[in-house]
Amino acid sequence: MTTDDEVVAAAKKGDSDAWRELYRAHASRLLLWLRTRQSGEESPEDIASSTWLVAAEKIAGFHGTSDDFAGWLFGIARNLAANARRRAARRDHIALTDGPSASDPGPEATSSDADWARRLLSTLPERERDVVTCREVLDMDVATTATALDISAVAVRVAHHRGLRRLRNRAVDEETAEPA
Repeated sequence: MTTDDEVVAAAKKGDSDAWRELYRAHASRLLLWLRTRQSGEESPEDIASSTWLVAAEKIAGFHGTSDDFAGWLFGIARNLAANARRRAARRDHIALTDGPSASDPGPEATSSDADWARRLLSTLPERERDVVTCREVLDMDVATTATALDISAVAVRVAHHRGLRRLRNRAVDEETAEPA
């Protein structure tokens, strides 16, 4: 059985300094990751807030180190984001909307590198997009990514390889398609 490290043990006891340390270590990466995922009508900030609330409620059942905490926290966020997407899909289905909404991303390209990267990532299948984001953008290791996405380490490696290959091919295609 894995024992908790001092930070996690203190957070379990309600130590605000321990919670602050965990928050500082993971909050910005969590928010960045949530911004790469579609979450229906809920903002990434709202889902991140909900994630921290759920983590605070369920910390007593968590066992591991502060490094293990990242995978557990991102798993909570993944589930909350999936729930938000399902709620939005049900609302969209009930509303029977016609045509694309003003908030749907269009095909137009932007000049910003961040927008270009986001647009390329959005073309990947969901699993590959999530894995590439965790590994390349958030600098998570394979084990933490596997825990966060609830998939095996082998599936992480395969999705990472495939996602990077697709991104390389798409980047080359875009580069050769641009007028000289």
